[in-house]
Amino acid sequence: MSQADLLDQDPVFQLKGSMLAITVLELVHTDLARLDSQLLAKVAQAPNFFSNIPLVLALDKLPADAELDLDELQALCKRHGLRIMAIRSSSETHIALANERDIAVLPSSSAREKLIEPVESAEARRKAEKPPEPPKPEVKPTKVITSPVRGGMQVYAEGGDLVVLAPVSPGAELLADGNIHVYGPMRGRALAGVKGNVKARIFCQQMGAEMLSIAGQYKVAEDLRRDPNWGDAVHVSLSGDVLKITRL
Repeated sequence: MSQADLLDQDPVFQLKGSMLAITVLELVHTDLARLDSQLLAKVAQAPNFFSNIPLVLALDKLPADAELDLDELQALCKRHGLRIMAIRSSSETHIALANERDIAVLPSSSAREKLIEPVESAEARRKAEKPPEPPKPEVKPTKVITSPVRGGMQVYAEGGDLVVLAPVSPGAELLADGNIHVYGPMRGRALAGVKGNVKARIFCQQMGAEMLSIAGQYKVAEDLRRDPNWGDAVHVSLSGDVLKITRL
C-alpha cells in the first residue's frame, strides 16, 4: 500500500458532543417594531453582553399560521449583536422559511424536553450510597514580602496570610484571604479576609493607612485619622460589622 493510500485512510475529522451555552429568544408576538425597541433597551442595560451572541429563535409560542418576515427579523437581531443559528418550531410554514434561508431547525420545546429515565449502573448506585467526603480546606503558606510595596502595586496572599517586612506606600494595596501583618509604616490599603473570613486580623507597626478592611467591612483614612491610635502600632479585628482598632 502506497503512502498516498495510507493518507486517504487517515481520518481528517471527529464528531464530538458538546454542551454549549446558547441564548434562546422566545418570540411571543410578530410586532418587529416593538421587538426592536425592547431589544434596544436590553442592550443599553448590558452592552457587552450583546456582541455576536449565538441565538436560537424559538417560535413555539406563535400561532402556526402567524405571518413572519424572517429576513427582517434576522437583520433586526444582527443589528443588536444577535446571530440566529437555528429556529425552534413545529410550524411547517416557519420550518419552510428557515430551510429556504439555510437556517437549522430544532424540534419544538415540547418534543425537546421529554423526560428521559436513565438506566443507573451498579457503579453509580454504589457511589450514590457512599456519601462523598467533605472537601479539605486548602491552606497555602504565608506570603512574605521583604521589599517596599510602592504606590500602584498590589500584593495578594491567596488562601493564607500576608507578612510585609517593609514600608507600604500610599496607593499600594495589600490583600489576603487570611491575616495581614505590616512591620513598617502602613500608608496604603490593607484588605484582610477578602473572601469573607470574619476572623481575619490586621497588624500594623505604624498605622497611617488610606483604608483598612476585614471581610468587606472597612474604614477609610478620614475615619482612621480620628482614631486615637493613628500613627501607632495597632491590631485591627472585626466586632460584628465594625472594625475595632486597639493599640499593640
